[in-house]
Amino acid sequence: MGRGDPPRHGPVLPPLPAMESASALLPHELVHRVPGLDVAEARRVVSLVHRLGELPAVTPAGVRRAPYQALRRLVSTPHLTLVEERPSAIDPFVKYAFAAPDGAIVEAVRIPLERPGRFVACVSCQVGCGMGCAFCGTARLGHRRQLASWEIIDQVRQLRGRLPAGSRIHGVVFQGMGEPLANLAAVLTTIRVLCEPAALAIDACNVTVSTAGLVPGLAELLSSIPRRVRIALSIGSAIPARRLALIPSERQHPLAGLLALLAAHARRTRVAPVLSYTLLGGVNDTDEDIAALTALIDGFLAAAGLQPRLSLITYNRLGVDDPFVPAPPERLDAFRERIGGRGTPVVRRYSGGGDVEAACGQLGLSLARG
Repeated sequence: MGRGDPPRHGPVLPPLPAMESASALLPHELVHRVPGLDVAEARRVVSLVHRLGELPAVTPAGVRRAPYQALRRLVSTPHLTLVEERPSAIDPFVKYAFAAPDGAIVEAVRIPLERPGRFVACVSCQVGCGMGCAFCGTARLGHRRQLASWEIIDQVRQLRGRLPAGSRIHGVVFQGMGEPLANLAAVLTTIRVLCEPAALAIDACNVTVSTAGLVPGLAELLSSIPRRVRIALSIGSAIPARRLALIPSERQHPLAGLLALLAAHARRTRVAPVLSYTLLGGVNDTDEDIAALTALIDGFLAAAGLQPRLSLITYNRLGVDDPFVPAPPERLDAFRERIGGRGTPVVRRYSGGGDVEAACGQLGLSLARG
């Protein structure tokens, strides 16, 4: 036997396949996997998993014992472990850090809405991010690994489980750590589970996928998501050279191609995308930037037949070594007045939780510092 040969105690067997997570499966998928389980039983099981986070050992009411016990042998119910909960002292935002079974840390944010008792879950889809956007703290981590669909779903379930009495998760935004289009299969599965009435029961119109843009991934996403799911595209700058300096993927996935896909989707669905614009003082807040963004919006309107929404975001600094600063308030007002005055819906996104590094672009900063 050579030095590198395995001991000859029998054939070398491939590892057993990992069990599927029950939280990432829809009722019809359970029916397909478990002989004898009917759709009504599968819906009860899915509802149970998302309420409790597990499958009880005792067969629940309304489900036959044999198919239920067969199901328990086929699937697992892993979960994230809460390691930190950091409420902001300046607004009602709360940041959570969860540990995956392998020790990876992922952050999520509970965002309050104007209507009391309603919240949005801002979730992560990767550990770190490989897009390299210059104004994003998560980029400092680099890409460490993909999150499985159950790891994304469990962020929503756990945030829901920590709500004040009488409250609910009204919506979900993929605006945390990671680029959703770079983990597309898991994100699509998550969206289907979010919108499943027996699972998390989030209305599709309250789900937003925020992306810097990858052309093939965006095309697949738009062809696969429920019609009313909204896309938020990070613009950076409407001037290509400036966008490239801020969002390196501009080189392989130019803004013009991304907007063409979004315009075709908007024309077909009549659902307008959100154009997210983070204002950086002296970088992308000039009159030249306003003119370029206005021309971009005019081109989108001509192609789609409807206005996009423009979301103006105040920049959140990433530390004392950050080369960027927020644009002065008067520059934000100039964007809002000059573009909004032409009929484009413009909102100023309130990005809270800055004191606990929960604001836009800040997730992962504490992890990057080690």
